[in-house]
Amino acid sequence: MGRGKIEIKRIENSSNRQVTYSKRKNGIIKKAKEITVLCDAKVSLIIIASSGKMVEYCSGPQETRMKILDKYHSQSGKRLWDAKHENLCNEVDRVKKDNDGMQIELRHLKGEDITSLNHVDLMALEEAIENGLASIRDRMSKYMDAVRENNRALEDENKRLAYQMHKMMKYEENLRDMNYNNNNQIPFALRVQPNQPNLHDRM
Repeated sequence: MGRGKIEIKRIENSSNRQVTYSKRKNGIIKKAKEITVLCDAKVSLIIIASSGKMVEYCSGPQETRMKILDKYHSQSGKRLWDAKHENLCNEVDRVKKDNDGMQIELRHLKGEDITSLNHVDLMALEEAIENGLASIRDRMSKYMDAVRENNRALEDENKRLAYQMHKMMKYEENLRDMNYNNNNQIPFALRVQPNQPNLHDRM
């Protein structure tokens, strides 16, 4: 018996849908390769999954894909990316122009290529340098204040530790003196008694 027809509609089960996508994607790519070899056709294939992952196939190198698209444009009269491509090119040009301008400004700040600047540009450059120096001095002042504050904190901590050590050494010294005095005392029972007659002799 032949296989029954499958109704073409969205597969609701996500696992089944992923399995079907993988199988059919591979089948389409296989067919694209076959028609390329068998019929000497130029094929460019792009598949984008629902996850956003893209798979592509082209019958030749990168240049072939561009030639295929140009052929499509010339025969269909449609342009796929005119507006977006133009905006992207304009944005790239703007960024390059801004980058070139910043490179020139950086060279001027370094004192390079300033002979071509007029009086107004030189004044603006001088102001920019003065503002930069003021910012650097302010940053340096804050850094030095932080260093001095840290040094003061370290000195206070050093004094506190030195005072604690002094107290501990004094305590140990007093403790040694007390032990020395206690060891040098003669017990009461061993002290020399006054010379008195023996009481037994009196009896």
